[in-house]
Amino acid sequence: MDPEGGSAAVAAWAALLADRTRAAFCLALLDGRAWTVGELARHAGVAVSTASEHAGRLVAGELAVQERQGRHRYLRLADAQLASLIEAIAAAAGHRPQPVRSLSAAHRRRALAHARTCYDHLAGAVAVAVADAMTVKGMLAWEHGLTLTSRGVAWLTELGIALPEEGARRRPVLRSCLDWTERRPHLAGTAGAALCDHAFGAGWITRIGTSRAVKVTTAGRQALAEHLDITDLA
Repeated sequence: MDPEGGSAAVAAWAALLADRTRAAFCLALLDGRAWTVGELARHAGVAVSTASEHAGRLVAGELAVQERQGRHRYLRLADAQLASLIEAIAAAAGHRPQPVRSLSAAHRRRALAHARTCYDHLAGAVAVAVADAMTVKGMLAWEHGLTLTSRGVAWLTELGIALPEEGARRRPVLRSCLDWTERRPHLAGTAGAALCDHAFGAGWITRIGTSRAVKVTTAGRQALAEHLDITDLA
């Protein structure tokens, strides 16, 4: 890409996120699920007509893709790499949450900071603890970029997680994603997504309501303690 074209593309992309409503939409879509325009409107506190206009701009700018089912129009983020980038931008921007005005809002904020999904992988304090523990146990190497060691591959295989063959990979096996609440990396990429999917399937974590916050179950606490020696989850 030529410098002039590159700068124009970056400016156009940044302009899409410069609007507070569109930024709110993108942060909501970090849960990896498809949202209707009406749901996004309620989340951002705007009229459905306004939400529809902003949704159209996100789709036109290729930050989001849309699907139609009957009369409903669903939006989701374009891909996992974009989700990680938005999470990193939120962290780099020094996210300043709005003042808490109720006990329920305080609980929701704590739950999101503790454990949540970031598109298709786990984020929050629990996810950072997993990355730290895997590093201590020699499952991850950071010297020349984040990679899975043979010990890490063996552990995932033990859990029943099979990573795609090299020729079939459409995204990196493992990539660090800067956590916007912890300001430290958690695990993204194919392995991060597979580990999150396994955690849901094995009952280690479960969603809290309709938000992207998740709760570590009793079975999850036992598994994290057994596999990774993580015993200090609040």
